[in-house]
Amino acid sequence: MSRETVNSFCKTLPGAEVSDPWGGGHDAWKVCGKMFACIGTANDGVSVKTPDIETAQMLIDAGVGEKAPYFHRSWIRLPWGTDEDELRHRLFMSYDIVRGALTKKLQATLPPRDPD
Repeated sequence: MSRETVNSFCKTLPGAEVSDPWGGGHDAWKVCGKMFACIGTANDGVSVKTPDIETAQMLIDAGVGEKAPYFHRSWIRLPWGTDEDELRHRLFMSYDIVRGALTKKLQATLPPRDPD
């Protein structure tokens, strides 16, 4: 897994855009201005949103990810050694969580996402 792998998955998602909001080499993937994935300058993994703090802690305890520095406790960081199928699943789940929290008006502007 690498930055290129993450970016190749994220760019397929409807309305997904990448930016470097803090400068210095971040890849922050957003949908309608709301972040769903972020690769930091340390380039040691990707941070993604989970449905809640409990799910994040369960994934950390299971060894799937680790606490995402600088993010809310509902986010985890997937290290570069993460299985590619798990990575894809977590990126798409994070996107769906963030997209689902958008207003209905904003959601209506996006094409449907192809099922996994």
